[in-house]
Amino acid sequence: MTKQILIVGTGFAGMWSALSAARLRHLQNRQEEVEITVISPQPELHIRPRLYEADLSGMAPSLVDLFKAAGVRHLTGTVQQIHAQDHAVSYLDADDKSQSFTYDKLILASGSTLFRPDIPGLKEYAFSVDQLSEAEELQRHLQALATRPASKARNTVVVCGGGFTGIETAAEMPARLRAILGQDTGIEVVVVERAAEIGPDLGTGPRPVIEQSLQDKGVSLRLGHAVAAIDASGVTTASGERIESETVIWTAGARASALAAQVPGERDAFGRLRVTPALRVGASDIYATGDVACAAADDQGNHALMSCQHAMNLGRSAGHNAMADVLGLDAIPYDQQVYVTCLALGTGDAVYTEGWDRQVRMAGAEAAALKHNINTLWIYPPKAEMAEVIALANPENRPVQYMA
Repeated sequence: MTKQILIVGTGFAGMWSALSAARLRHLQNRQEEVEITVISPQPELHIRPRLYEADLSGMAPSLVDLFKAAGVRHLTGTVQQIHAQDHAVSYLDADDKSQSFTYDKLILASGSTLFRPDIPGLKEYAFSVDQLSEAEELQRHLQALATRPASKARNTVVVCGGGFTGIETAAEMPARLRAILGQDTGIEVVVVERAAEIGPDLGTGPRPVIEQSLQDKGVSLRLGHAVAAIDASGVTTASGERIESETVIWTAGARASALAAQVPGERDAFGRLRVTPALRVGASDIYATGDVACAAADDQGNHALMSCQHAMNLGRSAGHNAMADVLGLDAIPYDQQVYVTCLALGTGDAVYTEGWDRQVRMAGAEAAALKHNINTLWIYPPKAEMAEVIALANPENRPVQYMA
């Protein structure tokens, strides 16, 4: 009887899970024994790491031809419920009709969502760059600013959150606003971060480079300030400071997909499922990967981050191991001991670090050229050819993928 591996999600982890599973099945010449099915709203890979950019074209490359070449079936739908005890999921299909799908092995690769705490006005008035539709909404709003009367609030953008996404968004924003409002327009971009330092999770290594770059671009920082409320005309901080702005962008953190909470198992503070080295959730038939997996990246106590960099290799490992499980082969433990970051700091500027202590190796134009290659070449899907899948989906190759 044909076995079924079901993958939920076509983000970086979901796509690479499907390709890695297809690779092993092909190498073992057991295509007739196992089907690989992916459920997601569209057969597309949304290039989430680039959604802070002004040009959003090409941010959702199709996976149709790639999946066809790899022998992977795609079902258009949104998973609503995981029934672990029944080895089944319920999902809404393209016509919003409820459907059920039974699996032998499930790979949960449903990603993460932006953390939106219960702050007055956040849902109603703040923009984000978390999803493609949200980034497109922000771009439409920015373009429309040119039709509004000139004012300090119109010309001011507040970025809430000084982490990775907040820094990249803020660094891009002065040039982006001037392109819309005019090069001589007085622009103000403010980052509000509750921690005492910018990039609190990035450590001391790249911080001086980041601070200098933001200063050079005229980005001001409100550090040690929490956002208390957002309304149509600005932000109020917990200290009572008022920042008038018609554009507030929320970037403060992420949480694992709500589907992770439906899987029996232990979770971390971000809602991610704790997994074995094979990325299995306990002794179940469920594998968690990407942003829903809390996985050890090495034997030094470091864990995979909620990033494209780790999701790609987590996907390769999950797909391989789920297929190996079905075929009675040994699993390959996940590890990703090489860790780097490459942070965009506006056009022609970036900082590149190596190691978990983030030692700066490149900055400025040289790092920006590397970031350009990451964003336009390395994180995109491979060619729709089985030979390409075999070459790139091998979890043992441990390709270095940069944090984008």
